[in-house]
Amino acid sequence: MLIIVSDVHLSDGTCAKSISPKAFQLFADRVRELAFNASWRAGEVYKPVESIDIVLLGDILDPLHSTDWLDTHPGEPGYLRPWSAPHTPGYAEKLRHVTQAIMQENDSGLDVLRRMAAGQVIQLPPAALGRPDFDTKERFFPQVRIHYMIGNHDWYYHLPGPAFDAIRQDVITGMGLSNPANMFPWTLEEYEPLHAIFARYHVYGRHGDMYDTFNFDREKGRDVATLGDVFAMEMLNRFPLVVEKQLGSDAPAALMESLRKLTNVRPVLATPLWISGQIKQHAAKSTSLQERLKKTWDTLGDEFLQVDFVRQADKAFQFDIVDAMELVVKISKKASFNTINDLVVWARGKFGGDGLSFAKHALKEPAFLNEEARYIVYGHTHHHEVIPLDAWGEGPDPENQIYFNSGTWHSYYDLAVRNPLEQKFVPYQAMTYLTFYQPDERGERHFETWSGAYA
Repeated sequence: MLIIVSDVHLSDGTCAKSISPKAFQLFADRVRELAFNASWRAGEVYKPVESIDIVLLGDILDPLHSTDWLDTHPGEPGYLRPWSAPHTPGYAEKLRHVTQAIMQENDSGLDVLRRMAAGQVIQLPPAALGRPDFDTKERFFPQVRIHYMIGNHDWYYHLPGPAFDAIRQDVITGMGLSNPANMFPWTLEEYEPLHAIFARYHVYGRHGDMYDTFNFDREKGRDVATLGDVFAMEMLNRFPLVVEKQLGSDAPAALMESLRKLTNVRPVLATPLWISGQIKQHAAKSTSLQERLKKTWDTLGDEFLQVDFVRQADKAFQFDIVDAMELVVKISKKASFNTINDLVVWARGKFGGDGLSFAKHALKEPAFLNEEARYIVYGHTHHHEVIPLDAWGEGPDPENQIYFNSGTWHSYYDLAVRNPLEQKFVPYQAMTYLTFYQPDERGERHFETWSGAYA
């Protein structure tokens, strides 16, 4: 049995809160149920499954959304950001500190994973004459192996070298992973044992960030930061800190609480609309406060656009994503909300996959084209999907190829589509996982998915 989860985005609590630990407890209950159901074989014969592979398909820990990176400023000794060169003195130490803080903040949830991997959670009744024996106190404990692949928010765990091996070992210990300390793969081809596990289920998977130019640089590869990293750090993480410092007690508590939720806003480029809406809701009676907040955001936007990394990404004589960002980050009179809304829609379609289907990319995967994979799985977009790609063969039961998106475990404030200019955002929490079976598991069922939302 193969289970795939992605985009959990566990943080250290300095930005938006992670999903509740109860999600991990719910997941453990569901895995136990899935394992029992998978133990029913062809002919309605019960035989406990021997092993369960759980693959975390990227963006599980989220060291990007931490204000701990903001303790230095450009030009100061020891200045560090996620896009600093990894060999910069203090870089690995900073990443390790943030990683340990994330695991400490989410320890009760991660403890569920550790206990699953240790054989303390998933237990099944043994078989007796092809049926589960509920009368005996004996229990069968399948081997649970948890594997970590990286995405665009946790790409730092892909960096080579002993210092990063030590960080990966911290994560392995803290989450009960099966990875070796030198390998948190971005692609299956990097790590043959995991590739082989996917192949047994006729599945091919990747995080999917390579199809989002806002969060992946095709020229430089995965071991570098992107514009998405800089925007998240210098705008989303930093704005609440600067507002609190500048306004002090003048800042309404409800407003500050809402601004700390910036990292949960979707789509990301709709952040200016969220801020404007929160200003109207919590500071409508003070024109001066509104102007100060808008001015602060615009100032940060100017500083963001002057970051060396951003300027280097701005391509001469092309209207690229940096030029789009230059307009989107403004919420002052320089850009109307009509302009912002149009740009959000345009930028999402041209440069990013935030909320858009990646199914068309699955059609170009070698594993799809050579028919090695019946199922192509991506994460990244946070939108769970099941999309038929192709079918072939004669008879009533042809071979099928299907694209899946593994969704997310996340808290959201999602922009309402009816009239984005009204700046209405709907809160909810989402949780998705995918399950694939061997031919003799689950009564010969091939797969099942579960996606839920609650508020």
